[in-house]
Amino acid sequence: MLGRFYPCEYVDSVFSVDYTKLFRMGFRGIIFDIDMTLVPHGEDSTPQVDALFKNIHDIGLKTLLLTNNDEERVKRFTKNIDTLYICDANKPNPENYLKAVELLGIRKDEAIFFGDQIFVDILGANKSGIASILVKYVTAYEEKNIGIRRNLEKIILKFYGLSSRRHKLGDILKAKGA
Repeated sequence: MLGRFYPCEYVDSVFSVDYTKLFRMGFRGIIFDIDMTLVPHGEDSTPQVDALFKNIHDIGLKTLLLTNNDEERVKRFTKNIDTLYICDANKPNPENYLKAVELLGIRKDEAIFFGDQIFVDILGANKSGIASILVKYVTAYEEKNIGIRRNLEKIILKFYGLSSRRHKLGDILKAKGA
């Protein structure tokens, strides 16, 4: 039962992943959540995020932002990023995950989703049959009141840590010092 909430991988951040390895594994498109995955909630993109997208595109991977945010927020975020996006995505409903794959012009098994929330991002990707990577959520401050959902996520992650479903993708992390 808990398996539907388990990501294929759990990583520190989008910056800890070796995207060339993902490309070699056959992935051709990356779908990202924005808030708390790439930047703190409501913040604009950073030079580091802009460079990440450029690097990903240089490798040959396509990108798409899938977010429950409105278009005004997404346009502000993508000011320096050339990427497709779907706003008001109604995650975890699988409909827009599948639309994202279609827009990218790839198959589901060539797509991978990055998000920070188990009950929204990862559940939706899993229901869609798309590989998922959970990232530790990004915050601009030391979060004291993390809420019920984040506490439930901690419990699920304890079980995930004991499961055989961890590291389904293998070694996708950058080499130390890279």
